[in-house]
Amino acid sequence: MKTLIGVCMAAMALTGSSCMGSAKQTEAVSAENTDSLYYLLVGSYAQPQEEGIRVYVFNQETGKGTYRSGFSGISNPSFLTPSADGSRVYAVGEDEGVTSTANALTFDREKGMLSLVNTQPTKGGAPCNIVLSPKEDYVLTANYMGGNVTVFPVGKNGELLEGDTLDFSGHGPDSERQAQPHLHCVLFTPDNRLMLANDLGTDCIHVFPVNDKQGKGLLDRTAAYDVQLTSGAGPRHTCFAPDGKHAYLITELSGDVIVLSYDEMKLDTIQTIKADTLDARGSADIHISPDGNFVYASNRLKGDGIAIFSVNPEDGTLDKVGYQSTGIHPRNFIITPNGKFLLVACRDTNEIQVFARNTETGLLENTGERIEMSKPVCLKFVSMN
Repeated sequence: MKTLIGVCMAAMALTGSSCMGSAKQTEAVSAENTDSLYYLLVGSYAQPQEEGIRVYVFNQETGKGTYRSGFSGISNPSFLTPSADGSRVYAVGEDEGVTSTANALTFDREKGMLSLVNTQPTKGGAPCNIVLSPKEDYVLTANYMGGNVTVFPVGKNGELLEGDTLDFSGHGPDSERQAQPHLHCVLFTPDNRLMLANDLGTDCIHVFPVNDKQGKGLLDRTAAYDVQLTSGAGPRHTCFAPDGKHAYLITELSGDVIVLSYDEMKLDTIQTIKADTLDARGSADIHISPDGNFVYASNRLKGDGIAIFSVNPEDGTLDKVGYQSTGIHPRNFIITPNGKFLLVACRDTNEIQVFARNTETGLLENTGERIEMSKPVCLKFVSMN
């Protein structure tokens, strides 16, 4: 009962709804088949006193979301990453200067509530992406204004220890957007052998082999190298196909999807295809469907929406099959584990839109379901089981 009262008070503060209404809502959630329910964690741009991270219960069969709790205390917690078991969550504090942070939180999955463990400075401004290492013993942030990546060891209780930076130099041809390195994404290859850091400012992927020997640190810095991309492309985010043999990278400035083959720790470009046909220079995020048959890429600033591509099962190349308009400034988006829905964080219309996904054609349909939230940026699912 104590938990229910806490949930109720949070809901009342958010919406002004009655406690009885919230109690009925919680009872309805508990009566649903838990296999169809996931926690939806949302990061946003927010002041520390605001609920910058919110937790919803999302039904992947019906496409409906229900508010569960909110967490305040972090400035601009725009990007999140949960641990594999969902017990921990790490969030950036995307300030532009010395106040930028990485934050460790615990997540009580029974109550659906977050609690802060500790905070560390990133030593690089505007951290916009955060990821756990394959063994979950390190956390890394990509620092857009810092032009670097910060590597934090994780303590025995999930806390972040003092971080060390990987610093980069150089620039691209666009004097306004590429005057310095702009790290935008860090991720590990599916075989856990490489760490990739996309640098929008220098048009390259910084590649670091992962150390497999205890006590040697996470990354082999002496064996690092760069994969150089087309000048002025502005690489942003990358996703891998389920089989791990191909990667798909969205470029922010040129608005392209670059298809890369991956084999034996080597990346090779095999195709470039346009996602942004309006030269908006604001492409943002990219994801592949759980079955590996379709790739989706978001575009902002003009014709805001999602470009849809089918995947050739033989060689991983793409064909553009459609485009779905969205709310204004779509940032991160996510596909439900069962592939039925695609959710889009539309920052400037203060909403998360829910689209039904046709698993045969890949096309999207606006369900009319939406979650209202101020400046949503990042969407992550955590299992309730």
